[in-house]
Amino acid sequence: MKADAVRGHLDGLLLAVLEQGPLHGYAIITAVQQRSGGVLELRTGTIYPALQRLERVGLLSSSWQSSSGERRRRCYELTEAGRETLAGERTAWSEFTAAIGSVLNPTAPPPGLAT
Repeated sequence: MKADAVRGHLDGLLLAVLEQGPLHGYAIITAVQQRSGGVLELRTGTIYPALQRLERVGLLSSSWQSSSGERRRRCYELTEAGRETLAGERTAWSEFTAAIGSVLNPTAPPPGLAT
Protein backbone atom coordinates (compact mmCIF):
# COMPACT_ATOMS: atom_id res chain seq x y z
CA MET A 1 0.00 0.00 0.00
CA LYS A 2 1.22 3.50 -0.75
CA ALA A 3 2.84 5.33 2.15
CA ASP A 4 0.55 8.30 1.40
CA ALA A 5 -2.46 6.15 2.29
CA VAL A 6 -1.45 6.26 5.95
CA ARG A 7 -0.96 10.03 5.97
CA GLY A 8 -3.52 11.64 8.23
CA HIS A 9 -4.30 8.34 9.96
CA LEU A 10 -0.95 7.57 11.59
CA ASP A 11 -1.93 9.00 14.98
CA GLY A 12 -5.05 6.85 15.12
CA LEU A 13 -3.10 3.74 14.13
CA LEU A 14 -0.48 4.33 16.81
CA LEU A 15 -3.05 5.07 19.49
CA ALA A 16 -5.05 1.97 18.55
CA VAL A 17 -2.16 -0.47 18.85
CA LEU A 18 -1.21 1.04 22.21
CA GLU A 19 -4.73 0.58 23.57
CA GLN A 20 -3.88 -2.94 24.73
CA GLY A 21 -0.90 -1.77 26.79
CA PRO A 22 2.64 -0.39 26.60
CA LEU A 23 4.83 -1.29 23.62
CA HIS A 24 8.25 -0.27 22.35
CA GLY A 25 8.75 1.13 18.86
CA TYR A 26 9.54 -2.08 17.00
CA ALA A 27 6.61 -3.85 18.67
CA ILE A 28 4.33 -1.00 17.53
CA ILE A 29 5.53 -1.40 13.94
CA THR A 30 4.98 -5.16 14.17
CA ALA A 31 1.49 -4.76 15.67
CA VAL A 32 0.37 -2.41 12.87
CA GLN A 33 1.76 -4.79 10.26
CA GLN A 34 0.10 -7.84 11.83
CA ARG A 35 -3.27 -6.13 12.38
CA SER A 36 -3.30 -4.95 8.76
CA GLY A 37 -2.50 -8.39 7.42
CA GLY A 38 0.87 -7.16 6.22
CA VAL A 39 -0.60 -4.35 4.11
CA LEU A 40 0.68 -1.49 6.29
CA GLU A 41 4.42 -1.31 6.85
CA LEU A 42 5.55 1.64 8.94
CA ARG A 43 9.16 2.73 9.06
CA THR A 44 11.03 3.73 12.18
CA GLY A 45 11.70 7.14 10.63
CA THR A 46 7.94 7.62 10.47
CA ILE A 47 6.77 6.37 13.84
CA TYR A 48 9.39 7.70 16.24
CA PRO A 49 8.78 11.38 15.43
CA ALA A 50 5.03 10.69 15.63
CA LEU A 51 5.38 8.94 19.00
CA GLN A 52 7.46 11.82 20.36
CA ARG A 53 4.90 14.35 19.09
CA LEU A 54 2.01 12.39 20.63
CA GLU A 55 3.90 12.31 23.92
CA ARG A 56 4.59 16.06 23.78
CA VAL A 57 0.86 16.80 23.39
CA GLY A 58 -0.04 14.48 26.26
CA LEU A 59 -1.65 11.57 24.38
CA LEU A 60 1.13 9.14 25.29
CA SER A 61 3.56 8.68 28.13
CA SER A 62 6.80 6.75 27.94
CA SER A 63 9.34 5.10 30.17
CA TRP A 64 12.55 3.17 29.78
CA GLN A 65 12.22 -0.56 30.38
CA SER A 66 14.64 -3.46 30.19
CA SER A 67 14.51 -7.19 30.62
CA SER A 68 17.36 -9.37 31.77
CA GLY A 69 19.95 -9.54 29.03
CA GLU A 70 18.15 -7.08 26.76
CA ARG A 71 18.98 -3.49 26.08
CA ARG A 72 16.76 -0.73 27.42
CA ARG A 73 13.80 0.25 25.28
CA ARG A 74 11.48 3.20 25.47
CA CYS A 75 7.93 1.93 25.91
CA TYR A 76 4.92 4.06 25.10
CA GLU A 77 1.43 3.87 26.56
CA LEU A 78 -1.83 5.75 26.22
CA THR A 79 -2.79 8.45 28.65
CA GLU A 80 -6.44 9.16 29.47
CA ALA A 81 -6.32 11.99 26.91
CA GLY A 82 -4.96 9.47 24.40
CA ARG A 83 -7.91 7.14 25.04
CA GLU A 84 -10.35 9.99 24.50
CA THR A 85 -8.58 11.01 21.30
CA LEU A 86 -8.65 7.41 20.06
CA ALA A 87 -12.42 7.30 20.57
CA GLY A 88 -12.73 10.47 18.50
CA GLU A 89 -10.44 9.04 15.81
CA ARG A 90 -12.63 5.94 15.57
CA THR A 91 -15.79 8.02 15.19
CA ALA A 92 -14.18 10.23 12.54
CA TRP A 93 -12.90 7.16 10.68
CA SER A 94 -16.36 5.55 10.65
CA GLU A 95 -17.92 8.73 9.31
CA PHE A 96 -15.19 9.15 6.70
CA THR A 97 -15.38 5.57 5.41
CA ALA A 98 -19.19 5.71 5.27
CA ALA A 99 -19.08 8.91 3.23
CA ILE A 100 -16.44 7.61 0.83
CA GLY A 101 -18.28 4.29 0.55
CA SER A 102 -21.49 6.04 -0.43
CA VAL A 103 -19.65 7.85 -3.23
CA LEU A 104 -17.75 4.81 -4.50
CA ASN A 105 -20.78 2.53 -4.14
CA PRO A 106 -23.77 4.70 -5.07
CA THR A 107 -26.24 1.81 -4.61
CA ALA A 108 -25.59 1.87 -0.86
CA PRO A 109 -27.76 4.16 1.28
CA PRO A 110 -26.07 7.44 2.27
CA PRO A 111 -24.54 7.54 5.77
CA GLY A 112 -27.01 8.33 8.51
CA LEU A 113 -30.07 6.98 6.68
CA ALA A 114 -31.85 3.93 8.01
CA THR A 115 -32.06 0.96 5.65
